Amino acid sequence: MTTKDIAVEITGHVALIEIRRPPLNFFDIALIQQIADALDAIDADPEIRATVLAAQGKAFCAGANFGDPARQEVDPAAAKGDPADSLGQIGHLYIEAVRIFRAKKPIVAAIHGAAIGGGLGLAVSADFRVTCPEARFSANFTKLGFHPGFGLTVTLPELIGRNNAELMFYTSRRVTGEDAVKMGLANELVPLNEVRSAALKLAREIAECAPLGLLSTRATMRATLADRVMEATRHELAEQTRLRSTEDFKEGVKATEERRIAHFKGR
Repeated sequence: MTTKDIAVEITGHVALIEIRRPPLNFFDIALIQQIADALDAIDADPEIRATVLAAQGKAFCAGANFGDPARQEVDPAAAKGDPADSLGQIGHLYIEAVRIFRAKKPIVAAIHGAAIGGGLGLAVSADFRVTCPEARFSANFTKLGFHPGFGLTVTLPELIGRNNAELMFYTSRRVTGEDAVKMGLANELVPLNEVRSAALKLAREIAECAPLGLLSTRATMRATLADRVMEATRHELAEQTRLRSTEDFKEGVKATEERRIAHFKGR
């Protein structure tokens, strides 16, 4: 199955969802909705027991493209200096994101390149991550003058511990593939050209288990996660809405585009 921005291939009991927005695979509502729809279809297929989420191009997912000139042509709000509106409507995007967390079957993310901002949130929505030394993981929201989103205020601390999550949030630093494995952000480290095959191997290992047992165990382990992510995104959205009108946010986006240190004023 192929839609505008993703393709789904099924081999045996494993489905592969490939994001096709190279080179950086920026997301918007449409892309997140397509991934959620694909996961719904996978849940409805009793033959599929595990999913691999991968991407074409240089990055796994570089988050939202706040400074896309092409998007500004069709989105007057973005052209008027409100880059966050280039997401469409963030609230609707988060509704689609929560659908991903409600998926019933295990997901392995193949992180071959950068997973930045909301792209990190997408990577963390999976159960497991296979990565490589070249990959970079970053919750770069504060460097944009923004607040974390995509449920990361819930998912990241649970995955790597509160203090490691605070370190990533407060510094916006890029974490290497090696350090991601050390802190529990990723599960396996392999050479770049083996990331997808290793992710598929892990998914096949999962798929060797009894499907009803997998569904039952995952439902227990993830329990209220989707509901907690939904509640978190409400707060995240409120803070993002408040901060996106500040001078610092506009400066953060501009500085990121220009690859320079931002000159924040605290207003």
